Amino acid sequence: AVGTVQPIQQVDVGSLISGTISEVNVAVNDTVTKGQVLARLDTSSLEAELARDLATLSARKADVEDALATQEAAIATLDRTQKIHDKGLNSNEELAVAKTAKRRADAGLASAVANVQVAEADVKLSQTNIDKAVIVAPIDGMVLDLKADLGQTVSASTTTVVLFTLAHDLGQMELQIDVDEADIGKVQVGNSAAFSVDAYLGQSFPASVSEMHFAPQTVDGIVTYPTILTIDNSDLRLRPGMTASADVTVEEVTDVISVPNAAFRYTPPVAPAATRRSSGLLGMLFSGGSPGDRNRQNTSKTNAVTKEG
Repeated sequence: AVGTVQPIQQVDVGSLISGTISEVNVAVNDTVTKGQVLARLDTSSLEAELARDLATLSARKADVEDALATQEAAIATLDRTQKIHDKGLNSNEELAVAKTAKRRADAGLASAVANVQVAEADVKLSQTNIDKAVIVAPIDGMVLDLKADLGQTVSASTTTVVLFTLAHDLGQMELQIDVDEADIGKVQVGNSAAFSVDAYLGQSFPASVSEMHFAPQTVDGIVTYPTILTIDNSDLRLRPGMTASADVTVEEVTDVISVPNAAFRYTPPVAPAATRRSSGLLGMLFSGGSPGDRNRQNTSKTNAVTKEG
């Protein structure tokens, strides 16, 4: 089967916010660790938004203090009005007005507290955007591809802009091959395999079947099943994207005599009759002639091919 060498884990890293790239700290083929800063976006506008939201939060907290004072005044007025009303010195209308003022003060305090919560959420959002301006590596690995340039404007819309492609541990890779439906019944997890790539002609690399998918793939009417082979690439000779041709061993027989197929296709050559003129003393001796028979011709005998071959 034919397949492609791939990293076991590959991650696309991008930006969730829009901005201008002000710093790029890595290059292609660099090894990075989880949490390492890959790039930074300019945060001038984001910091201004954060300062505005902090100021708004302070104003909303002041509104809460004002609402508390209003509520305390309304409670005191209601208590005083209630005591006077109990003595029969004021009307029911005055007591009702005091109660209404108290309810308005309670509502004003609740509204002020809610506005503080909204302002705090805005501050957290602005701080989160600033944090997102620092793009870090989510995994340990190697930078396979880089599309971030200093001064580049990143526009984050409905899709995340991919700036880096990271591969985790290229020392352990996988080969995904497509096994034909006629052969998938013979393959099992744990089967040994060997594959070759065009970059190293004549060399074979060991592998083993680690995973078999049940979902089929149909291309031009041919049904295949993706099968994953595990590869030890500790020497980093294999690279992602290499096309490989793999042989999976599904059965093995030992202690048998094997004959190359070429032996059954061998046909002995037929040597043509050679006619040569004897010359010299050696020629006369081998031909059985005498020195006077120099012009005698000697025809070498050949083995003719019989009908049985």
